[in-house]
Amino acid sequence: MTEMVFGATPVRAGDPIVPRWSRTVDKWSLACVLGLFAMGLLLGLAASVPLAERNGLPQFYYVSRQAVFGGVALGVMLVMSMLSVRQVRRLGVLLFLVAMVTITLLPVIGTDFGKGATRWLSLGFASVQPSEFLKPGFVALCAWLMASSQTVGGPPGHVYSFFVAVIVVMCLALQPDFGQASLVLFSWLVMYFVGGASMTLIFGTIGLAGAGGVFAYANSEHFARRINGFLSSEVDPRTQIGYATNAIQEGGFFGVGVGEGTVKWQLPDAHTDFIIAVAAEEFGFLMVLAIIGLYAVIVTRSLARLVRERDPFARIAGTGLACAFGVQALINMGVAVRLLPAKGMTLPFVSYGGWSVIASGIAMGMLLALTRTRPQNEIADVLGRPGP
Repeated sequence: MTEMVFGATPVRAGDPIVPRWSRTVDKWSLACVLGLFAMGLLLGLAASVPLAERNGLPQFYYVSRQAVFGGVALGVMLVMSMLSVRQVRRLGVLLFLVAMVTITLLPVIGTDFGKGATRWLSLGFASVQPSEFLKPGFVALCAWLMASSQTVGGPPGHVYSFFVAVIVVMCLALQPDFGQASLVLFSWLVMYFVGGASMTLIFGTIGLAGAGGVFAYANSEHFARRINGFLSSEVDPRTQIGYATNAIQEGGFFGVGVGEGTVKWQLPDAHTDFIIAVAAEEFGFLMVLAIIGLYAVIVTRSLARLVRERDPFARIAGTGLACAFGVQALINMGVAVRLLPAKGMTLPFVSYGGWSVIASGIAMGMLLALTRTRPQNEIADVLGRPGP
């Protein structure tokens, strides 16, 4: 009777988890994630061999590690995508608390690996950037606070989420990690808009962010150097941006050929931050267009499914996760073509990243769980019901 009234995908009593998940998950988005990971392994074969040789390691050392970490990430993603909305919320909040505690301890236990920013926790066999795990947890916590404010007699969740966002952004900026801080702030603004925005607070937040940027430029040599390099009218061909820009131009429409590229021998981060330059040089614009298309499908399909979502937490959190996923990809590719200042941010599921790809798997698993088709979950079903 419920299915007849609400017109949603039926869920039979005692239905096993996997068949129910198979019927309700967004298979297009799932296929696109698998496609991105496959492209990442292909590009890793091209980009990481020179780095392995320079470090005296087996040729396919980094590709093998990416396959292992990527396999774990896909497994985590699939398990996460089977969770209920309530389980996603609880796990997300727990993830935020653990990541936030770790970030506050980074000045004591963290390392900068000579890059001028203490962002990593070295585990010996690998390094972890806690901010990667903080992002999905932050989205879940803020979405929970915003959703709770929509209940009768609920707390002022929007205000609480604002203070959480300010604390997180300040902690990230102090590392300094202005790229992740900007991404966190962007995701909060998107969620706040979807959750019922006060335009005064939105414009005030944007103003504070602008003032913070000016302050950082005046007081952080690390930040000022990257902004000055971006604003410079000329690009030093011996810098990472110079090599990446030249590689993209050389690739043209069809690329110079598999294994024929040179940028992978010139850039130490060709397999991570500048993987898109390797794709453009060896496989051409068609490969880049395919990668952009996969990201676009994931984001647009997720947002289209969330528009019909009745649960406020699922709608707000899903929107934050989808937009953060898309904007992170946009930032990575924008840096490579010099549309944005240099920022060490990986391309989700494509760049070599170890633990960062696992963090991407957690975020994508949460998004797939929140966009699953559930009974009675569409606003249109409610609006279309006849009155009593």
